[in-house]
Amino acid sequence: MGLPVISLVGRPNVGKSTLFNRLSNSRQALVSDFEGLTRDRQYAEILLDDDSQTFVTIIDTGGLTGDDNIVDSGIQGQVLNALEESDVIYFIVSARDGVIGLDLEIASQLRRLKKDIILVCNKAEGLDESLAAEFYELGLGEPRLISAEHSQGIGDLIDHTLPLLPQATIEEEAEVEGIAVAVLGRPNVGKSTLINRILGEERVLAIDMPGTTRDSIYIPFEREGQKYTLIDTAGIRRKRSTHEKIEIFSIIKAIDALDRSHVVILVLDAREGVTEQDATLLGMIADKGRALLIVINKWDGLDDYQKSEVKRKLDVKLSFVNYASVHYISALHGSGVGKLFAPIIKSYTNASTQHSTSTLNKILESANAGHQPPPVKGRRLKIKYVNQTDVFPPTLTFHGNHLQNVPNAYDRYLKNFFINALKLTNTPLRIEYKSGENPFKDNKNELSARQVTKKRRLMQFIKKRKKRK
Repeated sequence: MGLPVISLVGRPNVGKSTLFNRLSNSRQALVSDFEGLTRDRQYAEILLDDDSQTFVTIIDTGGLTGDDNIVDSGIQGQVLNALEESDVIYFIVSARDGVIGLDLEIASQLRRLKKDIILVCNKAEGLDESLAAEFYELGLGEPRLISAEHSQGIGDLIDHTLPLLPQATIEEEAEVEGIAVAVLGRPNVGKSTLINRILGEERVLAIDMPGTTRDSIYIPFEREGQKYTLIDTAGIRRKRSTHEKIEIFSIIKAIDALDRSHVVILVLDAREGVTEQDATLLGMIADKGRALLIVINKWDGLDDYQKSEVKRKLDVKLSFVNYASVHYISALHGSGVGKLFAPIIKSYTNASTQHSTSTLNKILESANAGHQPPPVKGRRLKIKYVNQTDVFPPTLTFHGNHLQNVPNAYDRYLKNFFINALKLTNTPLRIEYKSGENPFKDNKNELSARQVTKKRRLMQFIKKRKKRK
């Protein structure tokens, strides 16, 4: 049996994400005074109680508003999915607001569930317990007064929760393993739709409205024996469009997701091609040296002429990431999605393989035979040997003489030669140069006793000459 699950449910801005962060000791969920920031499920595995060594999974859900608009309909479905997974539900209300109509409506729905529900009255710092009596009308028993922001009442809440949890065993593979794949792209290019198609379930909120994904969501799954973690990132907007704090947070989370990924899928809109923001994202990915697949989504909506124009423009604009493969798909209809797994695995393998020094030096010998290093400032470069010094991306360090100013043309020659010889695809190759140094540079010259005596006589002679002058 897996870990017990606790879901955090309530209307917007009652402090669900703040409590999630407090329990998980993280900043995994976005927290701000804007309403409705959490639109997808956030998961965290935590040690809830030290004494009993009780581990649980907590889920932060989107706020329930009761509105009939398309976003809230999607969020309500997400919350219902989370409740199905839950052993205990924290129904969170705000002590500052008192009981409002929406709280009564949500409580009515929760009472129908055959789940253990704990009424959590947040933002209760300084509140007299007698004033919380009005929350009994929700029909969910005694309210547990806490302040998630100030960490008040959390211990009592945990003590009340522990007896309600089923006994669980900690699975050996509790930590997510496998290939971490970050899905990046501008808002509304189809990132969440692609992930939903890969997973075969409505795991992340996918609506035809820019910016519906606000947090980076980490989703472990397995396919044909291979473990993966998909990272659905918030859509990155132009900097001048980041006047809301939440958008700035989303950019930070996307960069963090890029840091934590092995392979990146950059999703582009076939109708828009490579935009300025896409080029910026490509630059970020190239700087990090991540393995890269470029996915052109909504491909089925173009006619033959439009497709040929898109391909022509891509050849020009993607030239600086020519190591990346380009895939044409329709995430909505599923065409081409299944073909992404083979290049993902190949990309991961290429980026993570450690090549032996003997193999690399045989390739270097062939490279030198095909094209001798050119002279620079009258001195011929001499590369003595090469070894691999890193992975993600694979990094080769060339050692020799006068390698401070290797010409760009020869650098490209070496890079392309090794990429072809190692059969690398979808991953950049980094090259570093290290020139041989004077082995005696940092050594002090140790004088013999005879040399010391001679030096002293010389110094005395010089001093006498100065006095005579």
